Amino acid sequence: MAARLALDKCAGAVHRAGLVPGHAGETRSNRYKGIRRMGRCKLVVGNWKMNGLLAQRDEVAAIGAVAADHSAVEVGLCVPATLIAAADAVKGAAFIGAQDCHMQASGAHTGCLSAAMLAEAGATWTIVGHSERRQDQSESNADVATKALAARAAGLKVILCVGESLDVRDDGDAEAVVSEQLIASLPQGAAADWLAIAYEPIWAIGTGRIPTMDAVATMHAALRAALASRIGAEAGGMRILYGGSMNGDNAAELMAIDDVDGGLVGGASLTAAKFAPVIAAAGDRMAAEA
Repeated sequence: MAARLALDKCAGAVHRAGLVPGHAGETRSNRYKGIRRMGRCKLVVGNWKMNGLLAQRDEVAAIGAVAADHSAVEVGLCVPATLIAAADAVKGAAFIGAQDCHMQASGAHTGCLSAAMLAEAGATWTIVGHSERRQDQSESNADVATKALAARAAGLKVILCVGESLDVRDDGDAEAVVSEQLIASLPQGAAADWLAIAYEPIWAIGTGRIPTMDAVATMHAALRAALASRIGAEAGGMRILYGGSMNGDNAAELMAIDDVDGGLVGGASLTAAKFAPVIAAAGDRMAAEA
């Protein structure tokens, strides 16, 4: 019941934002500000990657309890597929998600899991397009878009990941490259009620390094502008998460950036003790914006 109330509260907080015209003489910091931020509920999701056995159910339960204390924030855990059902049984106010799904509903795909299978196990969200899958499994932008549609067809909400390598960042092309990747990965019918975007600077994942706050702000604003070019005013309600080494030490500063609507959190989500400060930072920001 607590999880349902939290989700309803978040759903009620998402409003469509109006477009505002650009003007000549824009600086780098406001170059992409074409959509005003309006009431997007913070979304904080742990990606456990290839971590988590049944012994970690107590951590899931503890994170669910933390989520209940911050009901203005939508909190979830994307756990290994083998843990979805067990995690769903103890999730409390958090939701349980998957880390990937196959693009087909069924068939001769040994070792793969369809979105319907994940939903049946208890998942309500799934990640698609994570950089580790794009790199390790050679997933294309078209694959990612198709997986997102497959997830939606099975009733799952989707976190779609995009991001750049260190070489792209150093070349000064990050905003253009990642915006193009987002446009190419965006599924038909993309809408804020079932899709969120996660920006993950690939070079920052698991390293403890993050871009400057100005760089994060510029990238997130660029991604919102890219969304607006495809889906118009709907872009104002779509949440864009930051996904590169967010933790309790930097979450408050990251959450304060206008177009950062939460986080996709890796190592810092594996225990309630480490994840709680991130969730609290999101809750504090929601309170400040109320």
